[in-house]
Amino acid sequence: MNLHLTGHQLPITPAIREYIEAKLQRITHHFDNVIDVNMVLSVEKLQHKSEATMHVRGRDIFCEATAQDMYAAIDALIDKLDRAIIKHKEKALSQRHDSASPKHQGVK
Repeated sequence: MNLHLTGHQLPITPAIREYIEAKLQRITHHFDNVIDVNMVLSVEKLQHKSEATMHVRGRDIFCEATAQDMYAAIDALIDKLDRAIIKHKEKALSQRHDSASPKHQGVK
């Protein structure tokens, strides 16, 4: 998994980078076919905003979150990404199981 971090009006410190990498381990625990993650962290007035685009095979998943604290915004973003990746995984599994081949269907 490639991680690209960008900060708008905010320097990306090693502590923030390590925090994000540790939180992304939860997502790769559920679904390990993540190719790229592009994150943008920004500060707009008093709101801290975090956005992420996660590229998986066949789809890009985008989520964003805002909070009063950057770490809280990152936590909210990771929660949203986790739910989105689980939903994507369930859809992919249901499509695979729903499209049964003709040889598995009964011949009348």
